[in-house]
Amino acid sequence: MSKFFNKSLIAGVALGVGAMAGGQALLNAPALANQPFMEAALGSLQAAKANLIKAEPNKGGHRERAIELVNQAINQTEQGIAFAR
Repeated sequence: MSKFFNKSLIAGVALGVGAMAGGQALLNAPALANQPFMEAALGSLQAAKANLIKAEPNKGGHRERAIELVNQAINQTEQGIAFAR
């Protein structure tokens, strides 16, 4: 093997290890305050709740249960956003 190949191989391995360490650091980093996906989900949940409220209440209690579950999802999403801040 040539000296150039050995140096390239060592540099490539070092670069790969550095990239893995950097990626792991990003995974372990605290969540950023900007939460565009959580905020979008919150908006969708609020829209879903508004539609459920407008729906006829002739669903055998399922509409009411859906509203309760959406309220829980809204609460959890808001808590997740607050936690990330």
